[in-house]
Amino acid sequence: MDKLNQYREIVKRLIKEYAHDDYRRNGVDRELVFDLENDHYQIINVGWENDHRIYGCILHFDIKQGKIWLQYNGTEIDFAEELVKQGVPKQDIVIGFHSPFMRKFTEYAVS
Repeated sequence: MDKLNQYREIVKRLIKEYAHDDYRRNGVDRELVFDLENDHYQIINVGWENDHRIYGCILHFDIKQGKIWLQYNGTEIDFAEELVKQGVPKQDIVIGFHSPFMRKFTEYAVS
């Protein structure tokens, strides 16, 4: 399996595992969004809680130029470390929610 397809499978697997982690909220659905053509992968909460609209991204990965970009992480899990545990080298992981200036101070790729 080539690197791009391997990264796609890893990201989808991590998202599916997290999404099935005992999430219970009446009236709110947890949606998995896999845009395989453009390599965008997200978990979104959508619905209503009482009279309050719930909509928000929980987790967002992109795959760009052979690297996995962690664009948003609204969880307490270190998904960059989870990617490393799945065999993704740190130089292929970009913490996209850090500014380009701050990325150089992490263990991961700058871009």
